[in-house]
Formats: sequence, structure tokens, C-alpha cells
Amino acid sequence: MFDWLWLVPAFPFAGFVVLACWAPAKRTTAVIGVGSVGLSALVAIWLAVTFFASPPPGQAYSQTLWTWMTVAGFSPQIALYLDSLSLLMILVVTVVGFLIHLYSVEFMIEDQAYSRYFAYMNLFVGAMLTLVLADNLLLLYLGWEGVGLCSYLLIGFWYRDPANGRAARKAFVVTRVGDTAMAIGLFLLFTNLGTLQIQELMDRALGQWPPGSGLAVAAAALLLGGALGKSAQLPLQTWLPDAMAGPTPVSALIHAATMVTAGVYLIARTHVLFSLAPTVQWTVAVIGAATLLLAGFSALSQWDIKRVLAYSTISQIGYMFLALGVGAWSAAMFHFMTHAFFKALLFLGAGVVIQALQEEHSIFEMGGLRRQLPFTFWTFLVGSASLAALPVVTAGFYSKDLILWRAWSSPLGSRWLWVAGLTGALLTSLYTFRMVFIAFFGPVKKAATKKPGLPMKIPLATLAVLSVIGGWVELPSYLGNLPLFSDFIHRALPAASSLSVNGHQELMLGLIAGSISVGGVLLAYVLFMPGREFIERIAHTSVGAVLHRWWFADWGFDWLYDAFLVQPYSWLANVDRNDVIDFIYDGIAWINQISYHALSRTQTGRLRWYAMSIGIGATVIIGIVVFL
Repeated sequence: MFDWLWLVPAFPFAGFVVLACWAPAKRTTAVIGVGSVGLSALVAIWLAVTFFASPPPGQAYSQTLWTWMTVAGFSPQIALYLDSLSLLMILVVTVVGFLIHLYSVEFMIEDQAYSRYFAYMNLFVGAMLTLVLADNLLLLYLGWEGVGLCSYLLIGFWYRDPANGRAARKAFVVTRVGDTAMAIGLFLLFTNLGTLQIQELMDRALGQWPPGSGLAVAAAALLLGGALGKSAQLPLQTWLPDAMAGPTPVSALIHAATMVTAGVYLIARTHVLFSLAPTVQWTVAVIGAATLLLAGFSALSQWDIKRVLAYSTISQIGYMFLALGVGAWSAAMFHFMTHAFFKALLFLGAGVVIQALQEEHSIFEMGGLRRQLPFTFWTFLVGSASLAALPVVTAGFYSKDLILWRAWSSPLGSRWLWVAGLTGALLTSLYTFRMVFIAFFGPVKKAATKKPGLPMKIPLATLAVLSVIGGWVELPSYLGNLPLFSDFIHRALPAASSLSVNGHQELMLGLIAGSISVGGVLLAYVLFMPGREFIERIAHTSVGAVLHRWWFADWGFDWLYDAFLVQPYSWLANVDRNDVIDFIYDGIAWINQISYHALSRTQTGRLRWYAMSIGIGATVIIGIVVFL
């Protein structure tokens, strides 16, 4: 059965080729676009069943398809590697991807570029599957750049609007900063360890580099640069909110459930390097903690429903980075899985609302939608509760609670990291239910003119169920101690270590975290329920107005980049409009022009001048031959 592993990425790639070359009618396009990802999901599920029932030797399976190239002893292969980590990734990518493709059948039905949309989406899924199944870092980097390309194509899908083109270019350029760092990191690893095959690379690094080695620190830091760009973490987070220019299902797939978690996967896959570079690993935790707080405050000030969710994504990935930084590898991947469920659900629910209100994005122009769109409201409420980590009944609670517990109990954790995570939990409840109360409660402001059909309802219902039961695979000690997910992931990643703690501490910390989440919902009700004026008065004070503008503008990061990078570069380019290097080629052109004019003057049409020129030339040549 494992021999069929290659079919997982092959089906979406095949769908892309067919749709790109043929561009069939919409019904056929839907069958090919959705069907290819559906077949990939079925193979992934079958592989998972086989993996659990009869795991391969060593809990991992490697499949070599062919040798990619051979250059001076460097022979990377097109090879796939399946273990518990990559199995989790392909299950999430294919299953969630299939649901989003199904949703897109109805959502994009009026779009003229229907076939192009599904071709791009299939290409993205194929590239993402290549990334997570790659046996070596070069093939992983190919998938890494593939998802970057697809992100550019899908963010700028409606390219006739210049704003969409600018958002696509911004995403491409900002992530390219991280990609460049990652590429340098691959050169460093190969130069010093002689391979890019991931498992062999980790073994050699462990054997040759002592903890804290300068090379280990440099390699880990460069890979972290790539992860920061793809996963939209500080200071490379500015591209993700603008990426909401693309169609809403694109936001659900690429910018919530899959691509932006590529950095999380990269760090987890190369965890040995980060363990050998404790300074860099600690930096991962600090960046995650800072990002989840800054993005949480920014989400509180947004009016566009998709941008609220975009900042929420940045914040939740910050939790994953926090977990990775304290060595809680399984906790990070657990939150990756639950986040994929509830964030995809929220984006798809937002898409229903936007279409129903004639492309309205402002939550302040919405209201009373729980009565107009009851099905969407209840599924959106489930996703919101899971994002806010309401205790016991939501998947988000179990994954976020595990991260907070590891931030407290891990030898690499600290009380400050735990406090940052707890503060982020309060912010998450606030901005999530601010969105729910403003958009779905209060008086009706706009009539909903369109209700979702079955292709949109099925993904919403499925993701809502997963947003509840998805957390039951990892129960804390005070709720039954069922570590099924951790036991599974620990086949590929090391278990998190804990300090000696009191047996009741986990329960107490869980109660605090649950109380904070519930308290955030109650505070959101007091502050943001329609008809309450208190928050408006705060926002119109001088301090409130300044904070609102600062948070709304992403803490001024775009302004800083524009002031210190974009404008100086533009000024230098303008000053050096006639590039110094161009002077060389301009000089050659000038010499050619002078030579042309000088020689053209010899063309007089007088025969005696021509004869004299021939004689002089012959004399010169003979003189050179005789005397030299």
C-alpha cells in the first residue's frame, strides 16, 4: 500500500495539467478540480489506516522515484518520506483542501476564470504535498517555492484590480526575503555536512556539531528566516493581511490551513538543528510570543472581517512558534491541526456572509445575520468558540491549553512566555466575539440576498464537527489523560520534557486558561454587543484614537519598511538613474558612433582618393611585415 504514496501529490498535479491545457466547461472543471484533490485525500486516508494497522519498519517509509540530477557528486532524488509528521500534514492538506475545493464549486461559479482558479488551486495542493513529503531539503525547497508562486497567482487572481496586483507582489517580495535566507542555509548545510537528505543530515549534524556550535546556530537561524517569511511572523508578517485580496476560499486554504504553516513544519522537521542551537530555539519562542500579542491587538482594531481573521492567523501561528521554541513539538502540530479546522471554517463562513451581502466586508455594515443566515451563524459560532478556546467543548481549547502548559512546565519555557500566551488567549476571545456580536447580532443593516447551497454547507458542517471533536485525541491529565496525538507524533518528533511540578498544577493552569477564555467572551459582550456605547467613547479619546490607528496599521511596520527601505532604495535608483555600469556600454556605443562618422567621411566617391588609400594601406601592411 505504501507504494502508492506517489499518487498523493500526483493527482493534484494531474488535475492542474488537464485544467491548464484544456480549460473545459465549468461542470467538467469542477469534477476534475475537486475530484483530483478528493482522490488524493482518499489515498492519504488509506495510507493512514495502513500506517496505524501495520506501520512500516522504523515507523517511516521512503520512496525513491528517480534521480533528479547528478552534479559533482551531488545527486538529489525525487523521493518521498512518510512518517507520522508528514502523514499528519498530508491528511490535513488533502482533507481540508478537498472541502475548500468543494466549497469553491458554488462560491466561484459566476467567475469567468473558473478553470484557471481550479488549476491554480490544484497546483498549490500539489506543491504543498511535495513540500511536506520531500525526502530531502532541495525537493522541499522546490515545493516551498511552488506554494509561494501559487500564493502570488491566487492573491492576484482578480488581477484587473491594481490593488490585488500590489498585494500579490507584496506577498511575493516579503516572503522572498525569508526564502533567500533559507536558500543560503541550504548551501551552508550541504557545504559542511555533504548532504541534503533530511534524515541523514540530522544524523550528521548531531554527530559533528556540538550544542551551541556556530555552524548549528547559523544554519538554524537561516532556516528560521525562511520560516518567518512563509508563516508571517515578526518581522515579516506584513504580507498576510493584504493577501486577503484573493478569493475567500484561497484565504481558507493557503492563508489559514496550509501554506502559512509551512514554517512550522520546517522547524519541526529540522528540530535537531534547533535543538543544537538553543539560542535560536529560544528566539523562536520569543518571536512567537511577541507575534501572537501584536497580531491580537491588531485584530481588535480591524473592520474587514477577512482582515480580522488574517491577523488571527498570524497570532495563532505565533502560538505554534511558541510551542516549537519551548520544545513542545507535538503541541505545535496539535494546534496546527485544530487551527486548520476552525480557521478554514471561519474563512468559509465569512465567504458566505460576504457573498450574501453583495461583497460587503465591513463588520459594521453587517448585523442581525443570525436570523438571516442561521446555518452559517451556528457553524461560524462553533469555529469562533474553538478559536477562542472555550473549555472542554472545543478542539481549540485542548491544543491551546497544551501549549500554555508546556510554556509553563518545559525546561525551555518561562513564566513570561506563559503570561504572554495567556494574554493572547484573552485577546483572541475579545476580537473573535467582537466580530461575532457585531456581525451576527443587533438590528439587520443589510438584507442577505443569497443563501449557501449544498456544496457550501457540507464543508461548513464537516469543519464544524472537526472543530469540536478534533481535540478529543489529546486529553490532559485532569480530563482523562488520553495522549493519543502526542504518542502518534512522538514516532517522528521527540517528546517534550517537563520540570518536576505539583500534580495539581496542570489542573489549576487549565482552569485559569479556561476562565480567561470565557472571561474574554463576557468582556466582548459587555464592550461590543450592539447598543453599547462604552467602547465608542474609549475609541474617541485621544489615547484610544492613537492606539486604534497604531494597531490598525499593524503597529507601523509598513510605514517603517517604506521609510527605511522602500523610499531610500527608490531615491538611490532615481539618483543613479544612469547606472555607473551603463557608462561602460554608453562609452562603447559612443566610440562606435565616432568611428562610424570618421569612416563615413572617407566615402567621397572620388576614385583617385580610393586608389591613394589602397596604396597607402598596402605600404603600411608591407612595412609592418618587413620591419616587425
